[in-house]
Amino acid sequence: MEYKRLTLLCGHYGSGKTNIAVNMALDLRKKYDNVAVADLDIVNPYFRTKDSSKEFEEAGIRLIVSEFANSNLDIPSLPQDMYALTDDLRLRAVIDVGGDDRGALALGRLAPKIIQEGNYDMLMVINKFRPLTPDAESTIEVMHEIEGAGGIKFTGLINNSNLSDETSPQDVLKSRDYAMQVSALSGLPIVLTTVKQELYNILNGQIDNLFPMVLQKRPAN
Repeated sequence: MEYKRLTLLCGHYGSGKTNIAVNMALDLRKKYDNVAVADLDIVNPYFRTKDSSKEFEEAGIRLIVSEFANSNLDIPSLPQDMYALTDDLRLRAVIDVGGDDRGALALGRLAPKIIQEGNYDMLMVINKFRPLTPDAESTIEVMHEIEGAGGIKFTGLINNSNLSDETSPQDVLKSRDYAMQVSALSGLPIVLTTVKQELYNILNGQIDNLFPMVLQKRPAN
């Protein structure tokens, strides 16, 4: 994948955007020295980028996390470190924006400078196996809500339709029609289709722009 300076990932709760953010940041670090992953999620997510902090430290990736991550505050307040995303133009970053329109509220604080610079991709992570986005129409509705809250239009789609460890090659192949329908309705390209690493060799050549991922594990308490 060709990365812009900023790659923003949005999607409904459980779409898998955080897992993608982790894998993208590690992939980006293979190409660039000054890399960060930022977590704007304030909606009490199940998986958080912070859960991979040790892995980021070992890879030399800067982790930027809101002090209100994993809280239930309605009004986002960003720490000063977050503004490095727009102020330090040497930095390459993957930004986990958050789930739904409420999760995208924090993005609104950074949106004007991001748009002004113009060196970004705003990618919608879609997953047909989540209960609130089982079809193209419901997914488009969520997209519009996120755009309204975050203040930035989407530039592409990531098809991350999966059933976690239970995902079969057939599940991924069957999700292509759904992704194509979302693409047709939104006018946005399917930038990537993600698969867990174990399925990559099976599906490579059958799906364009396939992106292998290591599934993030939640640390034991």
